Amino acid sequence: MLKGVFFDLDGTLVDTAPDFHVVLNQVLADHGRDAVSYAAVRATVSNGARALTELGFGLAPGDADFDRYLQQLLDAYAGRLDVDTRLFDGMAESLDWMDRRGLPWGVVTNKPERFTGPVLAGLGLLDRAVAVICPDHVRERKPDPEGLLMAAAAANADPARCLYVGDHLRDIQAGINAGMLTATAAFGYVDPDDNPRAWAADYYLERGDQLPPLLQRLMQ
Repeated sequence: MLKGVFFDLDGTLVDTAPDFHVVLNQVLADHGRDAVSYAAVRATVSNGARALTELGFGLAPGDADFDRYLQQLLDAYAGRLDVDTRLFDGMAESLDWMDRRGLPWGVVTNKPERFTGPVLAGLGLLDRAVAVICPDHVRERKPDPEGLLMAAAAANADPARCLYVGDHLRDIQAGINAGMLTATAAFGYVDPDDNPRAWAADYYLERGDQLPPLLQRLMQ
């Protein structure tokens, strides 16, 4: 029987791409740069603000002005954390279902705490999660299993009886490394060049509303 469920944040539990799209194009406009498409931002969000800076400015870390543009993007994002950010379809129902049954759930993300906490608080989720693990709390980021094992410990759950849901290969690798069941959130920010069916996850979710039935099967 399942004893805990943990989620990646961006592209799995919540859809943050709309707010990232707005702030990236705001910063680009401030520098007289052309806007980037929503599709391009959505395909890049899972790789973080550095990847978005590379996308928008055509620079790589270490290039002149890269750090300055990155900081401007982060500052702009801090002012628009949950304007258009929403839970993916099926996630609210899944969280409610778990809360009613006393099944602990939490978040393990590579998104810094300064952004993760406010996003979850704005959605009314921060106080409901048994654990919210960010890079600030670990020595190694995903795909290292450290954060997932910390979350399982917070839930007092055997990792082997936990499920980790994510939309990136590193999420599935982290779950496997932690000895957890894994589910690919193929509805999330999957790069068009990736093949998420090849990630060796235990379960594959094409839509967020497929999660509640999966949870019910795993609880039986």
